[in-house]
Amino acid sequence: MYDPKGNSKEKAVDAVQFVEALPPAHLSGIVHRFLELKTQLALTSDYRFHALPDACTYAVFDQLDPKVAGITRLQASSEELNLGTSFHYVNIRFLPGVWQRDREPVAYGMVNSSYTGPLPLVSLNTEMIGQDFAAKQDVMSKFVDGLVADKKVVANPVTEKIFQNIDGIRTVADMAETADLSPRQLQRVLKKTTGFAPHDFLKVLRLQQSLDGEPSLAYADQSHFIHSFRKATGYTPEKYARKFDV
Repeated sequence: MYDPKGNSKEKAVDAVQFVEALPPAHLSGIVHRFLELKTQLALTSDYRFHALPDACTYAVFDQLDPKVAGITRLQASSEELNLGTSFHYVNIRFLPGVWQRDREPVAYGMVNSSYTGPLPLVSLNTEMIGQDFAAKQDVMSKFVDGLVADKKVVANPVTEKIFQNIDGIRTVADMAETADLSPRQLQRVLKKTTGFAPHDFLKVLRLQQSLDGEPSLAYADQSHFIHSFRKATGYTPEKYARKFDV
């Protein structure tokens, strides 16, 4: 089953807390995880956060500035962010393909400006400030329930089939067969629901699989893995492992 790791953090920074939590059972086909990233105290130097492409859509809330929030997604390459010496973010990681982009737009890259769209993200962000992570999850779950009721997020049967059989998928043709679609149908469905062409979607899935263990499960050979990993992250696997914890 697809279990995306959307980020990694610099090693040996004990003052930074990163926690993930499963959603309620009724949202398990919509939300992958709720996340919180924050400093326990001000750091002595800027903190580097590496956002990895995972095909997920995120609702991001800056708890130090309630006006800063948004709906965002990376493309097929990673982004290294300087979060400074003090920060507090809460995120909802939506599973790939569930966010209805034709009903609610998605920004590319991470959020760093005030939200001015129609969703109640600013009021939601304000409500969560000062609450513990468990209480924040309740607030975010109710928000997602509202998105489901408004059909802004919808379970995606095509990506669900792909994720359930991901270990047996090596090519786009495998992906189309798994989803019971022709290659042309798969192209149309994935582009509409995830924003990725099948080839790019497969690249993201392979990268995520490689972070879970043996790269040969996802790549034809070691040199292909190293080349693809460096193209996606800007690092060789060895340098990445020395710098970041996934």
